Amino acid sequence: MLASLAAQVVELLRDGVGGGTGVGDTADAGDPLAVMVGLGADAPLPTPDDPVLARLLPDAYPDDESEAADFRRYTEPGLRDRKVANASAVIASLVEAGADLDAGPAAEPEDPLPVRVDVELDRAGVDAWVRCLTDLRLALGTRLEVADGDEERWAQLPDDEPAKAMHDVYDWLGFIQETLVRTLR
Repeated sequence: MLASLAAQVVELLRDGVGGGTGVGDTADAGDPLAVMVGLGADAPLPTPDDPVLARLLPDAYPDDESEAADFRRYTEPGLRDRKVANASAVIASLVEAGADLDAGPAAEPEDPLPVRVDVELDRAGVDAWVRCLTDLRLALGTRLEVADGDEERWAQLPDDEPAKAMHDVYDWLGFIQETLVRTLR
């Protein structure tokens, strides 16, 4: 599940950048300096329409659309690249640890839990995981419209409600993230 969520974030972040991973993909031949250093498009970039992308790639100047678009022009490609790299590192570490990403849910109802996968991470790996988990939680939280103090709302939903299941995943990701942060102490 974790690898699937990370892959979805990669796909979302790569959408709209020419199918590439970011820096230089949108460079405009009209600005030789931008092309040379891979700064991105010659024109300012607007805030993404997708609320999840807007949350993952926030405006630096929320009260000034023009300044925000110009700042985004220089920073968004690199930010997308870093977020894709973090999600890709999570997927790679799961594969390296032996996770079978092609396996579906457990075949036997009496064995509903997947095979245990022990992931070993160095400091850079932990950093990538924590950042990716943040992005996953931001994405899910935005889609689910999670808000401070709305625990009662989630507790009252019936167990068969898909949004409740996704909120449980949101909480689970927070648990994983907190566990990783505690290992750094």
